[in-house]
Amino acid sequence: MLYLGIDGGGTGCRAAVADPQGRILGRGTGGPANIASDTEGARASILEAVRQALAEAGLAGHPLSDLRAGLGLAGANGKGFTERLLCGLPFASARVETDAVASVKGALGTGDGIVAALGTGSVFAVQRNNTVRQIGGWGLVLGDEGSGAWIGRAALAAALRAVDGFGPMTPLLAELVAEHGGPDGVVSFSLSARPVDFASLAPRVVRSEDPAALVILGRATGDVAQAIDLLQQGGSLPVVLLGGLAPIYGGRFGDRWKLRPPLGTALDGALLLARESGEP
Repeated sequence: MLYLGIDGGGTGCRAAVADPQGRILGRGTGGPANIASDTEGARASILEAVRQALAEAGLAGHPLSDLRAGLGLAGANGKGFTERLLCGLPFASARVETDAVASVKGALGTGDGIVAALGTGSVFAVQRNNTVRQIGGWGLVLGDEGSGAWIGRAALAAALRAVDGFGPMTPLLAELVAEHGGPDGVVSFSLSARPVDFASLAPRVVRSEDPAALVILGRATGDVAQAIDLLQQGGSLPVVLLGGLAPIYGGRFGDRWKLRPPLGTALDGALLLARESGEP
């Protein structure tokens, strides 16, 4: 019996296959794996990453039914999506949790602390006495404050407000409108854009000194800080920042909390879930 860990989010997913002693034999990658926004696409991405991991381990063709899986996936907190995903997975056993839970397990081990995962989406969690509480992670329509998708969407919304005259048309906002072929093009883009499409605009915003970009990043920083303060409950737990935007926020918080690097990755956490999936 082998163990499989999957770390899946809105931008892509990673897989690792490990032996019973915990040694990683192979790794693989796949496309977006947010099971709430695209369950079927997420399943395909997961299976592709698994095939790559098995191939790297020299186990191409190894039966997937011989794998005990732990999956930390974006969208797993949505009703019914986990059950729909599991119907099409061939593993011997599978434990599905949110990507936040996998991140906490990987980043903190069994210790107390707070994890803020800040990538395409955003989610926050605290672990106290080995019990995890998650907040956020509700997706871009209802939340994901401070995420890359939220930042990208906020930039386009600010651009349209500037078109209407509610605020100044800054150079960055003018560029965004022009690149989409005018205001109507921005609207057309928004109608079919996925979170990862909005998030593709975030690097330009966070690197920019444009006045509109500074306002957006300031609001995003405030939202992230508010979530961490809520989980602190007046305490002083260490904070681990994860995801592509972690360096951006880490530089803006100063010494507000004790920031520390993660002990491991969300993929490490997923492998822990995999071991637990086989326990009675």
